[in-house]
Amino acid sequence: MDTTRRKLMLAAAGVGAGAMLAATPARRAIAAPEFRYKYANNLPATHPMNVRAREAAEAIGKETNGRFELAVFPSSQLGSDTDTLSQLRSGGVEFFTLSGLILSTLVPAASISGVGFTFPNYDAVWKAMDGELGAYVRQQIQAKGLLVMDKIWDNGFRQVTTSTRPINGPADFKDLKIRVPVSPLWTSMFQALGAAPTSINFNETYSALQTRVVDGQENPLAIIQTAKLYEVQKYCSMTNHMWDGFWFLMNRRAWEKLPADIQAIVTRHINEAGIKMRADVVDLNGKVQTQLAQQGMVFNTPDPAPIREALRKAGFYKEWQAKYGEKTWGVFEQSVGKLS
Repeated sequence: MDTTRRKLMLAAAGVGAGAMLAATPARRAIAAPEFRYKYANNLPATHPMNVRAREAAEAIGKETNGRFELAVFPSSQLGSDTDTLSQLRSGGVEFFTLSGLILSTLVPAASISGVGFTFPNYDAVWKAMDGELGAYVRQQIQAKGLLVMDKIWDNGFRQVTTSTRPINGPADFKDLKIRVPVSPLWTSMFQALGAAPTSINFNETYSALQTRVVDGQENPLAIIQTAKLYEVQKYCSMTNHMWDGFWFLMNRRAWEKLPADIQAIVTRHINEAGIKMRADVVDLNGKVQTQLAQQGMVFNTPDPAPIREALRKAGFYKEWQAKYGEKTWGVFEQSVGKLS
């Protein structure tokens, strides 16, 4: 009897296990998302952009009852900015946040928010980018076949650091050997101020500063901190000379596949995440500035008005007005005031 009972129990257990295994795929199929989309960016997983994106992805999944899944791929996991932009256009990636300065290779107007010494503070930035200027740039992006969320995310203001002297006014740029990215927008601005800009890859910037190939550089505070540039730079002048943001881009075909109710949910949560991320970046910058000061950097805040006037007299704004065209420049000046 014991043997028979044991066999019956084992048989029952086997049937039960088999039934569970058979049922599991069916349940998974029912619960599987209808839409699985990828979101790529070039920032570390711990950056506020990715923290807020993951929160948004979770909220979207819950509100759509699992119908929509957004997978976040930070740190250029899916390729370089150029590669990922190509994937976005072909549909290999559905969402991508990209700097307007880089997007300008496809959409020239996207870099106009980076024109030097035009935004004095974040209030001016958001008034323009959430207003007519942002709407105009979004139109230009859409004309290239992409879609874009309403709210641009923050890439921050750039500041000037030097080993020789603080930047208090336009005269302090005279003959300053400063490292800049490979971009005509940077090069022409610093040349107009009388500096000697040199294009150097970022991974070579620390050694170039250490060996005095250049005496200064410019970057957002977070990069100055993470790259340990405070070890080879003494002064940090809060010039706020250029601002840039991340446009939250979408593949048009992938977006149009989504039902209207899911589109509305995704749009709301992504735009809300962008607003929260903006506040996070301001908070992060404040903390980073305190840390950099503790690490020995000396901070000052120059008046931007004389520097902007020096750029105007040197013809910098006229040069870029011609490059962007009258229509784009006109919308820009409506937001930031007369420049040229």
